[in-house]
Amino acid sequence: MSLSIGIVGLPNVGKSTLFTALTNKGGLAANYPFATIEPNVGVVPVPDARLDRLAEIDHPARIVPATVEFMDIAGLVAGASQGEGLGNQFLANIRETDAICEVVRFFGDPDVVHVSGKVDPQSDVETIKTELILADMGTLEKALPRLEKEAKRDKAGAAKVAAAKKVYEGLNEGHRARTLDLTDDERAALYDLHLLTMKPMLYIANVDEEQLDADLPEIDGCAPVPISAKVEADLAELDPAEAREYLEAMGLEESGLARLVREAYKLLGLQSYFTSGETETRAWTIPIGAKAPQAAGVIHTDFERGFIKAETASFADYSELNGEKGCRDAGKLRQEGKEYVVQDGDVMHFKFNV
Repeated sequence: MSLSIGIVGLPNVGKSTLFTALTNKGGLAANYPFATIEPNVGVVPVPDARLDRLAEIDHPARIVPATVEFMDIAGLVAGASQGEGLGNQFLANIRETDAICEVVRFFGDPDVVHVSGKVDPQSDVETIKTELILADMGTLEKALPRLEKEAKRDKAGAAKVAAAKKVYEGLNEGHRARTLDLTDDERAALYDLHLLTMKPMLYIANVDEEQLDADLPEIDGCAPVPISAKVEADLAELDPAEAREYLEAMGLEESGLARLVREAYKLLGLQSYFTSGETETRAWTIPIGAKAPQAAGVIHTDFERGFIKAETASFADYSELNGEKGCRDAGKLRQEGKEYVVQDGDVMHFKFNV
């Protein structure tokens, strides 16, 4: 599974500059609203130093990291839910993503105009939140007559109508759907509507360089991820060794991309496991709590369908004992069955039969 994140924000908050830096894609970054009309899409590797260590041990023919897909969606403005700017077109694009990442402007630059004339992070957040809520209310208003008609033919549909009305009331009070007290059944009943405010939200504070280690106020109850689009743009032009030196000189341990991906994994409840050998060393993304057959199914559905067992070692053991043979000799290579819950960093080989 590949994680898909939609990057949104008001015009001129540094969203496209950040996207360009994170993906090295070279999307259009310009100092005027709607520079991004079609959503740019970039697929980037998930930074993970454990892959490098596995490659040192197994000398694979290739290294394949996990990936994240970023979708740069043009700047929203007040009234987007009613079609202002290019509103509805962009809101439709967000529906395709696993999570929404909102870039909020904290940096000060007189040469980059703010769409409302002043830098006010909280106001910016409220504007976007309101537009997403209004868009979802519009979705529910259109869907409810159909759902009510279906409920007359199918009693199970009544629960769907009740869930839709419950969410509509919450939205009308200014709450995002994800923050409402919904049961798993209610969430499942509304899944097909792809409500925007049901998606997990991450906030990026686009800060000046000197703010990268500053304590920032929470946004909508969440700690924002401080990233400087300018620093990321500089990093994107350097080779890996130079980038490490640059980060060290700034007192940073990792890039903004690494911080963003880590927070996205945490938000969505994801983790990585590895397969490694002479042919390939690879990271695979799975939900936390996934059992061994589910993890195998990420590689191929046949692996899950015909799952027999998984030979498993923790990354720590694999690294310390220098690979599979060392783990086997030390009794650290385990045989795990269908009920095994995969742990972050597990190195696994699957046995299956179809």
